[in-house]
Amino acid sequence: MMSTTPRTGNQYSIHYGDYSAVVCELGSKLRRFDWQGEEIFCPFGPDDLTPTCNGYILAPWPNRIKDGEYDFNGKHYCAPVNECHPSPRHNANHGYAYHYMWRLESLTDNAVTQSLRFPNLDGYPFDVTVTATYELGEDGLTVTVAASNGGDEPAPWALGLHPWLANGRQGATSEERDADSAACRLKIDANEHVVVDDGLIPTGVEPVAGVTDLREGPTLEGRSFDDAWLDVNRAADGTTTTVFTRPDGIEVKLVGDKTINAWQCYTATGAPFEEHPYGVAVEPMTAPANAFRSGDHLVTIAPGETYTTVVRYEVTRR
Repeated sequence: MMSTTPRTGNQYSIHYGDYSAVVCELGSKLRRFDWQGEEIFCPFGPDDLTPTCNGYILAPWPNRIKDGEYDFNGKHYCAPVNECHPSPRHNANHGYAYHYMWRLESLTDNAVTQSLRFPNLDGYPFDVTVTATYELGEDGLTVTVAASNGGDEPAPWALGLHPWLANGRQGATSEERDADSAACRLKIDANEHVVVDDGLIPTGVEPVAGVTDLREGPTLEGRSFDDAWLDVNRAADGTTTTVFTRPDGIEVKLVGDKTINAWQCYTATGAPFEEHPYGVAVEPMTAPANAFRSGDHLVTIAPGETYTTVVRYEVTRR
């Protein structure tokens, strides 16, 4: 008998006040997030091929590893090269977590927790179990991701989240979606812009200036990005906050805890329609691209230890 389970696995719906969300079993992806009936994230269907990494948990590394190869603790590892869109690049992109069905640990009206113990893979043979909790409350949606090392050797770790923030419209062409997103404002309060090569692998940093200076929250008009920022400015409690503001007045604050050290923005400007959600990807990350090779903000989790990251999405109307 053919299964009636959606292709993205079981669907977990949570609600609180004006907020609702759906998290799927595949990759523990956030499939949709709504506030007062408005789409805050670009949603996708339960049987759809996930569009452009929408809702991914990027683990055990975010972004790219050049050639899929890295050295750690005196050993050499090779992860599969998998980046083909929007153009072929010889990178291992966005980790493994999105490939697997996660185990349900708990489900309530307003929260869901799932876990994944990484299989013993050539590219990441470390015995790490990652647990993700999505919880809706007065302050919005809080995502808590904890990585625990159950093995007997240290494990490398970096994390990112990949939400596509909806621009408030549903453009029927790539050109319309470019224009709709360009009318939005984005504030990334960071002082350094990451310089990359043709494969989007970092080659250095530069002070933000001109189009890369987003500290005052300019519109995205004339700003086409698949870029990262470092040297984030923090509040007294150590958090770093990025703000996305739509023309309809909806403002989304992404608040990362002290482990968030980088922000990535991808506008998909000029991308083919099928690779162009109606919004902007704004990604909090513990480390920038290629951290498994460069060591930049790379975390080492000792046996028996856990590393936890918390990101919150707050929604208001200006």
